[in-house]
Amino acid sequence: MRNFKRHTFPKCVTGIVLVCISLLSAGCVSSKFSVETLAKSDINMVSEIYIDQTRTLLKTLTRKLYKMNPGELAKTPGATIASRISDIFKCPAPPPEPALSDRRSTQAMLAGLAPDYEGDRVYAVMYGLYTMFHAAYNNKCRLFMLDFLTSQNFYNSARNIEILVWRLKTRRTSTGRLCLITNTWGGDTPNLSFERIFGKLIILSDTMALIMAEQGDRFVKEAVHIAGMSFLPVGLIP
Repeated sequence: MRNFKRHTFPKCVTGIVLVCISLLSAGCVSSKFSVETLAKSDINMVSEIYIDQTRTLLKTLTRKLYKMNPGELAKTPGATIASRISDIFKCPAPPPEPALSDRRSTQAMLAGLAPDYEGDRVYAVMYGLYTMFHAAYNNKCRLFMLDFLTSQNFYNSARNIEILVWRLKTRRTSTGRLCLITNTWGGDTPNLSFERIFGKLIILSDTMALIMAEQGDRFVKEAVHIAGMSFLPVGLIP
């Protein structure tokens, strides 16, 4: 068991807030400065910045997946990469498309990597990732002082990304092809850009787990990856 105690991350929130404020004053994230932020705690402001960074990475990942797997985009007549991104990344999260049969979060990811799935696999995986993170942030578009996040949700989200990366490398269609192509190893320069994006998402989630543990002195239970690499719950965690 891994315990994220207060002494393991001293003055974390204060330090990150100072960094965020310096970015804001430099004009990098100017939209964060408004009267509304005066009604929020520092942790809420930091959390919103993390939400923005996570959403940006997810959109980048979606673009790259469609470029590497153009056949998935073709499953939706008239769709473009931009329109598919618009379909997924709305807040509150939209209902899933019919092919997912109302599945969200990790269940949508599992469906998208099933051998016989006939829908848009990129949409299923990215909609699943997005709704998983949306659940970790209490399904809120904006966080106020009375909103409390759970460190375990972010820890579990980070582990689920690791499991998804493993599944992307191993899950194949009924014809034996990889369900989705990500990294490529051929040629003189291997393409490992997907690994870098996933790595950033994992770091963001683990850091949020540490921040929330520091904020509430909560304990985070370390997951044991059992056979089959099952996804961990994200959402209503006591």
